[in-house]
Amino acid sequence: MGRLLSFIFDNRFFFTFITLEILCTLLIVGNNQYQGIQYFNASNEAAARLQNFSQQVGDYLSLREVNTRLAEENAMLRKKLEQRNQSLYVPEVREITDPALINRFDFVSAKVISNSVEFFRNYITINKGSLDSITPGMAVISDAGVVGKVKSVSPHFAVLISLLNIDENVSSVIKRTGHACTARWSGDDARYVNLLFVPRHVKPMTGDTVLTSGYNAIFPAGVMVGIVREVNLRDESLWYDIRVELAQDFRKLSFVDVVRSNLRHESDSLEQTLTDIRK
Repeated sequence: MGRLLSFIFDNRFFFTFITLEILCTLLIVGNNQYQGIQYFNASNEAAARLQNFSQQVGDYLSLREVNTRLAEENAMLRKKLEQRNQSLYVPEVREITDPALINRFDFVSAKVISNSVEFFRNYITINKGSLDSITPGMAVISDAGVVGKVKSVSPHFAVLISLLNIDENVSSVIKRTGHACTARWSGDDARYVNLLFVPRHVKPMTGDTVLTSGYNAIFPAGVMVGIVREVNLRDESLWYDIRVELAQDFRKLSFVDVVRSNLRHESDSLEQTLTDIRK
C-alpha cells in the first residue's frame, strides 16, 4: 500500500493533468452540440466494432456446431429430394402408395475425420457407425457427388472405400445419351476417373455429364459422378477411352451423407434367386 501511495505521489502532476483533461473533455462534450455528436458517433462506432469482433470470435468458435447442423439439414433435404425424384420417375405415380418405395433411401450425415488420396487403395473414416444404423455396403455421397461405399463399421465410426480406389466401381450413365457404363479410378490423378465399357457406336462428347445409373439398390439414380473431359477411340478398340473429371474434390472432403437403401435387402434377395436359377 505504501508503494502505491508513493507511486501516486511521485506522479501526482501527471495524474492531475489526466484528470483535468478528462474534466475538460466532459465539459466540452456536454456543452457543445457538435462535439457531443462527434463523441456520440465515435463511441458508438467503437462499441459496434468491439461487438462485431466479439460476434466473429463467437461465430468462429461455434463453426463446428453450425457445420454439423447444416450437414444434418442437408441430409434431410436430400431425402425429401429423393422422395420427389421417386415420384417423378416411377411410372403411374398417382397409383403409388407404398411408403417403402417413396421412402426408398434415408441419409445419415457424417463428418470426415480421416481421408487419403495418395495411394492406389484409398480409404475414408467418418464419425458415424453402427449406432447410427450404418452397415457395410452402404453408398456414400456428398453435396458434390459420389464418394464411395462403407467397408467396415464400429459402434461410433465407419471406414469407407473411396472412389479413389482401384478396386471400386460405380455403375454410371452418360446423361445425354442414356448409355450405361462403369466409373473406375486408374490410380494416378485424384481428380479423374475412367469411364469403361462405352461401345464405339455411342457418340460421347467432352462436356457430357456422368451420373449414377441407379441400376443397383445402393446408389440413388442421378447422383453426380463428373464431367467428360477426354474422349478417345483407337481403331482396333471396341470401347472408348474416356476421362471424367470428378465432381467431388477429394482433397476438400469434409462432410458426407451415408445412403441407407430401404429396399436393398429385397433387391439382393431377388438377384440371389436369379443367380441360383442360372446355375
